[in-house]
Amino acid sequence: MKPIPASHADILEKRAFAHLSTLMKDGSPQASAVWVDTDGERIVVNSAEGRLKDRNIRRDPRVAISVIDPDNPYRSLTIRGHVARITTEGADAHIDKMAKKYMGVDEYPFRTPEEVRVMYYIEPERVAATG
Repeated sequence: MKPIPASHADILEKRAFAHLSTLMKDGSPQASAVWVDTDGERIVVNSAEGRLKDRNIRRDPRVAISVIDPDNPYRSLTIRGHVARITTEGADAHIDKMAKKYMGVDEYPFRTPEEVRVMYYIEPERVAATG
């Protein structure tokens, strides 16, 4: 696992939107705008079971993610790696934490009754920090 450079780790703590790329069945890339978090070593993304990125990750855990510093668009992180852990445990509380970070609200407002939230832990294998 490649560490996130200390010089750029703060980007993951900011209200920085990211683009997560997964692989379709035919090998073509699929990108989704996502909220990002970190557990200190890995990138954490939250989604719902059954979505396209969920299906892609479960079939092929290789991903890429790019995050731009909202305070300086010339400063960014680009990470290639794989999803090392998928869990529903703590995912509801985590999406509420992300809603607080990104929207300033205590609860994720777009949750539906049938939705099952999922957390993906991405282990970086290649990291490029710019700016």
